[in-house]
Amino acid sequence: MNFREEINELAAVLVELEASVGGELERAVEALCGSLRAGGKVLIFGNGGSAAEAQHFAAELVNKYLKKRPAIRAISLTTDTSVLTSVGNDLAFDQVFSRQVEALADRGDVVLAISTSGTSPNILRAVETAKTMGLVTVGLTGLGGGALAGLVDHLLAVPSANTPRIQEAHLFLLHRLAWEIEICLGEG
Repeated sequence: MNFREEINELAAVLVELEASVGGELERAVEALCGSLRAGGKVLIFGNGGSAAEAQHFAAELVNKYLKKRPAIRAISLTTDTSVLTSVGNDLAFDQVFSRQVEALADRGDVVLAISTSGTSPNILRAVETAKTMGLVTVGLTGLGGGALAGLVDHLLAVPSANTPRIQEAHLFLLHRLAWEIEICLGEG
């Protein structure tokens, strides 16, 4: 695939994105803003490129997206190497995020899971833990949403099966969420 073809493919995914997630994006924003207004926080996690996007989104909430403003409570569960390796070694890799949700989440918080396939066992287990704790769950996935689709309260599934396009669209969605959060909290 040449450069122009990749640009066209990404553009087509982004055009389809509005129709596939528009209403659900608004509901996810409402859930996030409601939690944050009430003193809650957002816990974000994913594997690989999705882990990097989790860190990126947390940084935009804690620091800023476009406006200088008070910090917004957000934690990326992908950054504590001691916890990740301890849980992965002593328990199992499928618990690296669920143990952190169990330890760090409070009632009223929102869990945001990022998985291009929607099938990663550690992502699914963390969302299941969040559900048993009564937390609101948001999932960013690819086409169809995988098993994650049936677990989360708010599914933002990118209409593509191509991992690079899904990840690029996830970054776009995370930027949109950051902007909407800044606006709804009166910071935009």
